[in-house]
Amino acid sequence: MPLPRTRETALRRRLANLRGPDVPAKALDARALAALAANPGCNRRAILDGAGVNKAALASALGSPSAFGQSQFALTRGNAFEARVKGDGGAELLRLVHEKLDPGAEPPSHAQVPELSAIGPEGRAARTSLALREATAAGTWTLLDHPMLALDVAGSPAFLEPDAVVVHPDGSWTVVEIKSFPMLDGSADPAKVGAAARQAAVYVIALEQVAARLAQEAPAPRVRHRVLLVCPKDFSNLPAGSAVDVRKQRAVTARQLTRLTRIQDIAESLPEGTCFAPDRPAAELTAAVESVPATYAPECLSTCELAFHCRDRSRTAGAVTALGRSVRAELGGLTTVADVLAAARGEAGDPEDPAVAALRRAAELRAEALGQGVTAGCR
Repeated sequence: MPLPRTRETALRRRLANLRGPDVPAKALDARALAALAANPGCNRRAILDGAGVNKAALASALGSPSAFGQSQFALTRGNAFEARVKGDGGAELLRLVHEKLDPGAEPPSHAQVPELSAIGPEGRAARTSLALREATAAGTWTLLDHPMLALDVAGSPAFLEPDAVVVHPDGSWTVVEIKSFPMLDGSADPAKVGAAARQAAVYVIALEQVAARLAQEAPAPRVRHRVLLVCPKDFSNLPAGSAVDVRKQRAVTARQLTRLTRIQDIAESLPEGTCFAPDRPAAELTAAVESVPATYAPECLSTCELAFHCRDRSRTAGAVTALGRSVRAELGGLTTVADVLAAARGEAGDPEDPAVAALRRAAELRAEALGQGVTAGCR
């Protein structure tokens, strides 16, 4: 639920102070939201993303720079491929949407491509909503190139920009994701497809919020849960399309986003004067970052610029989360490596605890195996 206007203004001022008065905000995109939803217990990432902090610059200032992100070559190649896909009024893109998702509809011989430019993200989001409403009422193929969608995340607005949204003649809406990784013999790298699906699921959720607002004036448009993934075909620069069902990713992401602690609550819990501006002294910056609890896991290394910093802190504290979420889940109330080793040696822990019992049994088996190995070697 959106905050009242006065509280929203106060929150924005508070977040600006956390970011630094002269530091521009870094936009929160769908990729970051998908990563945030995958780790909803990390208050550190929630407040940094909510405040628009540039985590890459922050990581460098903390002495733990990250190589996270795409190379300039990959960005240039991706932009060139996207321009080709959308060339000629999006004719090839619409052909793929028709072929893969809506073959029963009239072929898109001519499509509308409305102008979506406006002042600021709020203006662009409003212009996108208007274009979607007009296209839905018109009942014709319409291509929205880089629309702007607003999504409420833990009480703070995020503005998202999908590659494209297509309105079908029946008034339904489809998200289009254009990626530069290849589609070989009709299939692509499953890990990359999964990441694209999670990103597209965020756009689907944002579109559903737009559809819900439009439903106050007319029947709610249908947001399709099968999105179109467009990639280069084999080793060429020709586009190939694939329909990807994101219902599972959408459900998981929506559930995780609702679990996020409200950014307002996190901001109010921080010490007065906390600031994450990269130009602050290293000691002050470290104290500011450490004032917000983090939930590190090895998966963060591929999704968060602060992962190296959080990993070092997690290892220094001996936290079992550094070993992975699955290991952490198996160990129950044992939160540090020291606790785990003490429980395995029988020096601590409740023997009735299943985790403690399993550790002690594993230690016995290990000692027995090592003992047999020594005996066999002596012979």
